[in-house]
Amino acid sequence: MKMYIQPFVQYMEEEKGLSRSTLEAYQRDVQQFAEFAESCGLEQPDNVQRSHLVLYLGHLKEQGKAAATITRSVASIRSFFHFLIREGIAIHDPSVLVELPKATKKKPSVLTQDEIERLLAAPDVSAPQGGRDKAMLELLYATGIRVSELIALNVCDVRIDLRFVHCGGEAGKERVVPISREASQWAQAYLDEQRPALLRPGQGEEAQTKQEALFLNVSGQRLSRQGFWKIIKKYAQEAGISKDITPHTLRHSFAVHMLEGGADLRSVQEMLGHADLATTQVYAQTARRNMKEVYEMHHPHGGNRTSHDSKDQT
Repeated sequence: MKMYIQPFVQYMEEEKGLSRSTLEAYQRDVQQFAEFAESCGLEQPDNVQRSHLVLYLGHLKEQGKAAATITRSVASIRSFFHFLIREGIAIHDPSVLVELPKATKKKPSVLTQDEIERLLAAPDVSAPQGGRDKAMLELLYATGIRVSELIALNVCDVRIDLRFVHCGGEAGKERVVPISREASQWAQAYLDEQRPALLRPGQGEEAQTKQEALFLNVSGQRLSRQGFWKIIKKYAQEAGISKDITPHTLRHSFAVHMLEGGADLRSVQEMLGHADLATTQVYAQTARRNMKEVYEMHHPHGGNRTSHDSKDQT
């Protein structure tokens, strides 16, 4: 089955217009299943039966995979077999009638305003890498764009004069997101001072790529998602933040803080690039919980205070 994986990925890219990160997830899921099937002696797609897939899902569960990960794996395998059937390579889909585990919605990891300020203040802006990191963190928190969208930005995608950023988004859905004055100032400083220091002379197509990429690593190449992961982990530790930081933490924090500040749900949905409003509503629920905590902590009759606290002593 492995010989059909690359044509499948190419089909998903050309026909479905999926993002690079989504394509990589599909390829990884199908590759892992193909290796499992091979270990079971299943060489051809039509050799795979529903029982084999159920066995594979049990294998993933034994490995400690989350319900959401298992559900995504089944979706990837199902798309793979639909492709095989479409191409006349297979005649049946073994994922039909397979029961999926119920995925519980995980509360998004959100930083407090104080934690955000400490994180943003962590980079040493006197060094080229520190100035780059400061600009990236400020831009992420100011716009709520995905990390994959951040590292894919080219110099021309950030209009500092008009204070907006143009990003590709998932499935080719482009959008324009406004940026704060402070974030635009740090982005300008990076473009003027730190980026030229990171840029390395090159030749041909490689040089052209370097000229276009906004955020560069120490080798002058476009910064990778893994590179950013290490960067944000480093600054979270330096800022004394004990929460589990992920590349999406600033995106989550942006959404919740915008809603807490009074932004309407539709506007936040557009800025985040969510196709479904229900996806954005997760942040609204978190924002409401946070506001309730503030109320109970500070209101005289809040739930965290006793009635005796507000009584006058006579």
